[in-house]
Amino acid sequence: MIELKYSLVIEATEDPTFFGFYSPDLEGFTGVGHSVEDCIYQAKWGMEEHIALLKEQGLPVPAPNPSPTIVIRNAQRIEAVREGG
Repeated sequence: MIELKYSLVIEATEDPTFFGFYSPDLEGFTGVGHSVEDCIYQAKWGMEEHIALLKEQGLPVPAPNPSPTIVIRNAQRIEAVREGG
C-alpha cells in the first residue's frame, strides 16, 4: 500500500529516465525522480520534510487529503504564444 498524505502528480518528460512530480495539495512541493517508483518514494519522504519546514517557519500546513490520488501523465508542454493575426 502506498501511504501518501497528499495527492501526487508525476509527469513523464521526453527523457525516459527523468520524471518530475508535485502535489496539488501541498503548495511549493516539487521534485524529480528517475522512475515512477523513485518519484513515489522521494515524494513520501519529501512531503514529510516539506511539512516539517512549514512548521519550522510558522507557515500553515494543509490538512491531509482524506483520499489522495497519484496521477501519472506526460509533462505539459508550454507552447509559444503568438501575438497578432
